[in-house]
Amino acid sequence: MQDEPLDDALADAGYHHVPDDQGGRAARRWWDANAHEYLDEHGDFLGPADLLWCPEGLRESQAHLLGDVRGARVLEVGAGAAQGTRWLRTAAGAHGIATDVSAGMLAAAARLDAATGTRTPLVQADARALPFADGAFDVVFTAFGALPFVPDAHRVHAEVARVLRPGGRWVFSVTHPLRWAFPDDPGTGGLTAMRSYFDRRPYVETAADGRVLYAEYHRTLADHVADVVGAGLVLDGLVEPEWPAGHERVWGGWGPVRGARLPGTLVVRAHRPPA
Repeated sequence: MQDEPLDDALADAGYHHVPDDQGGRAARRWWDANAHEYLDEHGDFLGPADLLWCPEGLRESQAHLLGDVRGARVLEVGAGAAQGTRWLRTAAGAHGIATDVSAGMLAAAARLDAATGTRTPLVQADARALPFADGAFDVVFTAFGALPFVPDAHRVHAEVARVLRPGGRWVFSVTHPLRWAFPDDPGTGGLTAMRSYFDRRPYVETAADGRVLYAEYHRTLADHVADVVGAGLVLDGLVEPEWPAGHERVWGGWGPVRGARLPGTLVVRAHRPPA
């Protein structure tokens, strides 16, 4: 007898605790199922080969958060369709590798390679268990990848610390922790705090049978710093990109109304201390 197909119709969405193993597994299946839709909606803004740090529009070509990467060994975790790695390889002279847990997103990356005539090394991997040797990379980064979708982000930081060479850099962007207290509304409805900033229950979507379809985890600013320091890394700085004048694009809860008043993104820069 064949197994009955799973019904992934959304039955409930809200903030509540779920078993870590269920929440941690949900991301792979969700991104596999939604890769096309996500890129159809945001692909023009992301570009086929560019490193966009956030919906505010901050790009690595402007910010230089990774430093000079020419000739550097660079790893992107939670790379999606690998736009960032593709840009680093073609425009910045880096030796980049892109990893993602989702086969659907990596298939999209391969299609972008074909469309742009490029070749990006792609590896399917969980950011909590990277298949690389100790000290293999000079730089590791992610732009909204991996960290929001696992209950145990400290494991990602620990793996990053392991694969970085002494002195190597780790840069990541995430939803600004302050946003968690506000509704995910880009308009005036998103300007009034409705939840406690300290409520760490994840946002979860479930099917009728109780399966976790999507889980996104909240960490306070102190939590992010503790995870970085706990992995033996040194914090170099925090960036809170401001909403630029004339930027009218709405992306989920990001937009010019909220962006003028509330930070939407946090970028963290750190490094592994020299031996």
